[in-house]
Amino acid sequence: MAGKIHGAPGFCINTEMHRPPRDLMEKLARFPVAIIGDSLGRRSTMDAAIKPINPERRFCGPALTIEVRSGDNLMAHAALAMAKAGDVLVIDAHADLSTAIMGGLMAHSAAKIGVAAVVIDGALRDRDELFGSSVAFFCRDISPCGPDKDGPGQINMPISCGGVAVQPGDIIVGDSDGIVVVPQAMAGKAIEASAAKSASERKRMEEIDRGEINQAWLMPALRAKGLLKDGESL
Repeated sequence: MAGKIHGAPGFCINTEMHRPPRDLMEKLARFPVAIIGDSLGRRSTMDAAIKPINPERRFCGPALTIEVRSGDNLMAHAALAMAKAGDVLVIDAHADLSTAIMGGLMAHSAAKIGVAAVVIDGALRDRDELFGSSVAFFCRDISPCGPDKDGPGQINMPISCGGVAVQPGDIIVGDSDGIVVVPQAMAGKAIEASAAKSASERKRMEEIDRGEINQAWLMPALRAKGLLKDGESL
């Protein structure tokens, strides 16, 4: 992995990550999470338990990956010191809900930097402050309990968040439906497939508007499953 790595396995910081081209992210940002998820074989959307605190905040940006020990946010603070405008802090907190990893003060810092979003497989706190932030926040739940700052943990190493593997620099897209992770190597194909899926859905909407409610594949599928006899329809 590119960059200088400080520390040792399990407690380390990789100081560099490859951020994807801005135009690539701008193209992906045009599509809803659901469309992108379909385009990736429905295999890159995070657990639905990771929900938005401020759902009107759509975002698309590169993943700055963070793994923390449960109940400890030392590496989240270190990641904030490295973050650039537009980054998405993706935090593997091991789904621990006993302790919040970030709250109002760190949210204020993230907004000042221009961080696009914070996505955590764990808990946050200070919901009201986070709700009004310019940063999009996604988490499993809210906990008022504050964290320690001892470590260990890792920054810009591969992590798992919401059941999805995330590499540093992967493109993260979020909206009111949830989160999808787009591997950099698949971004171009995801854009092409998302555009085709969007066009197909627009065509279907036009068919519905014309009163064509039943889709052409439905009756043959029901016959193939033995629910209808040949020639029968609903």
